[in-house]
Amino acid sequence: MAFAAEAAAPAPAAEDPQPTLPSPEELEASGAVIGEVRILVGDVFDTNVEGEDGWLYRAANKLHIDTRPRIIRDQLLFKPGDAYDARVVEETERILRSNEYLYEAVIVPVAWDGKVVDLEVRTRDVWTLNPGVNFSRKGGENTWGAQIQEDNLAGTGVKLDFEWSSDIDRESVLFSYLNPHFFEPFTRFGLTYIDSDDGQTQLMQLARPFYSLDARRAGGLFLSDAEFNETRYVLGDDVGEFQHDREFYEAYGGWSAGLQGRWVRRWTYGVTYQRDEFALDPEFDPAGPLPEDRELLQPWLGFELIEDQYEERRNLDQILRTEDVLVGLRTSLRIGYASESLGSDRDALIASATVRDGVDLPHGQSIFGSATVSGRIEDEGIQNGILSAEGRYYLETSSRSKFYALLSGTVTEELDEETQLTLGGDSGLRGYPIRYQAGTSRALLTLEQRYYTKWYPFRLFHVGAAAFFDAGRTWGRDVTGLESSGLLKDVGIGLRLGSSRSSFGNVVHIDLAFPLDSAEGDDIDSVQLLVTTKASF
Repeated sequence: MAFAAEAAAPAPAAEDPQPTLPSPEELEASGAVIGEVRILVGDVFDTNVEGEDGWLYRAANKLHIDTRPRIIRDQLLFKPGDAYDARVVEETERILRSNEYLYEAVIVPVAWDGKVVDLEVRTRDVWTLNPGVNFSRKGGENTWGAQIQEDNLAGTGVKLDFEWSSDIDRESVLFSYLNPHFFEPFTRFGLTYIDSDDGQTQLMQLARPFYSLDARRAGGLFLSDAEFNETRYVLGDDVGEFQHDREFYEAYGGWSAGLQGRWVRRWTYGVTYQRDEFALDPEFDPAGPLPEDRELLQPWLGFELIEDQYEERRNLDQILRTEDVLVGLRTSLRIGYASESLGSDRDALIASATVRDGVDLPHGQSIFGSATVSGRIEDEGIQNGILSAEGRYYLETSSRSKFYALLSGTVTEELDEETQLTLGGDSGLRGYPIRYQAGTSRALLTLEQRYYTKWYPFRLFHVGAAAFFDAGRTWGRDVTGLESSGLLKDVGIGLRLGSSRSSFGNVVHIDLAFPLDSAEGDDIDSVQLLVTTKASF
């Protein structure tokens, strides 16, 4: 593989670690000190590998601008002179792999004199320029787009996007800019402007998150102003629209004592202002009541608890790609209070909480679960209360196949009237139109047998396949007055293309889904073709 090194002249090819080098655990136990740290940035294609040595692959490497070594170095959690810590090295690998412009990142010891260990940081770039036309289809509806997107501008990690898109809701032109290392590492600055046929949206963020488990400070500012039309659906059809004008501003800070044992505890605090105003659109009927305007200004306090229990996996939700999976507890809580005395239009206790956990079981089994709850407590009781939970089960059935099951559900209490809880082809029920059912609660079951082939066409995509069954339904009367049509089921087959050379979506899904249920008079296609790009299998 060709590498971009930090030295002015091309660096000699690095040799593989010798067998006599100590393991990371042995280096840490011996009190090793980090010496030289070399950065080697690999090309998109490795022209030393058979099948990637053709002129087209070499041309792609020539056209691609490699990530600058300083961008990699700025994300390292260690430096020369630090004591070697295997946990810190592993976390640094996770941070590097979280970048869309990197396919892989490993850090290996390459020299050891009994006291000092030299390290080599090896990364591999992916193609980050996307000039072209986009297409996706789900629930019988098409989405079109044309864009020029660069996820690693001149090798700096800066993301720039110009895009036109047209979907079932609106036609839009978008510009966005995101610098994840604005003046200093891990400080993010972003701007987004969207001009749609139903309004405009402006976003700005400046934030320094808790970028590592041992990070002690965080803070940020988020500003958003949006005008758009909310759409209401019945059986997948657009039946009403109304105008929504929303302002959202938030400033926050955070403090942590860092990693203590295997636990991280973080405190956050901030102020959030949100104003929502609604109006009739003269061209549309709202198909239900017009929502009540809201104005809420709330100071709030948050707490987060994380268990340091990360593991590397392959063929879990990706295809032949290293996945960093938290097999441990992560939970958070945030409580705020909006008061009329502070400028709100009502008194309200506003709260949200999340919890997620995972566990490995014998015989290649894993279970992951999560739950979220949010809402407001006002004089009338709970408003916009939402409780969602899901469980995911994985069973390795062979070295190249896996059984997957998902069970998820949502219940609500006094939803804000601009919010529809829907279920359809865009939310997991693949054999049906998008937003086909609506109600006050819903449940979904997915069973899937996944296959991971050895096929690697043009050395661009790892190919997988799936056979699936979905079943789900909603309950309760929707804001439009719609009643649920009961349990819906579908079966189907699908092709999966796991991108190994591009930063634009990890897995392409091409599915054929066959609905098994329909109400009398419903116009549902006997087969649904879905083409989407997702972050997982």
